[in-house]
Amino acid sequence: MRHPHGLRAAAGGDVGIPIGDAYEGGFFAGYISHTADGVPTHGLIVAPAASGYNGQAELQWKTSTTSTSGTTSTFDGAANSANMNNASHPAAQYCEGLTIGGYSDWYLPARDELDIAYENLKPSATGNSTSHGINDYSVPKRTITRTAGVPAQTSIAAFQSGGAEAFTADLHWSSTEFSETNAWNMSFANGNYGGNLKTSLVLVRAFRKFAL
Repeated sequence: MRHPHGLRAAAGGDVGIPIGDAYEGGFFAGYISHTADGVPTHGLIVAPAASGYNGQAELQWKTSTTSTSGTTSTFDGAANSANMNNASHPAAQYCEGLTIGGYSDWYLPARDELDIAYENLKPSATGNSTSHGINDYSVPKRTITRTAGVPAQTSIAAFQSGGAEAFTADLHWSSTEFSETNAWNMSFANGNYGGNLKTSLVLVRAFRKFAL
């Protein structure tokens, strides 16, 4: 299912759809630039917590600690996820199997897609890790690491800790492979990310995107 958008985001800003607004099956989480030049190419949508967050139950990235080809993109979760839509990859298979609001193109987000959601929908007022935050694919493009206070907690009540749509302040799987044995995950407690053993149980929230 696809709707005409009639929208184009201005480079360097979120223009057209307010962050956190209900849109195309979920909630708008921000723009991403697949061309890594700050010019948005897609909009990101986070699945509703009630239907696209696996009941807050954790899943494995993979049932074995072996490499999975076609899963190294840090910005294109749809491509990564399509390459692991099988029972050996529970997290991606869960996302790929969803139909929400008439849309069936949900996927396990890539690392830099999760990073954009954290920047725009940070659930708590906890200080950020200052080790990460550079994101070539964000809009606007981020070239420096986070500070302890930026980003601040989102002002959108539904996405604040305790709100109906809030991210749990814990680790979330991305679809981006880190190594043969590990995959990238991101903490929505402080924005830190790193590799975690693929067979570990970690939270999973589905995303989808629309082209501009």
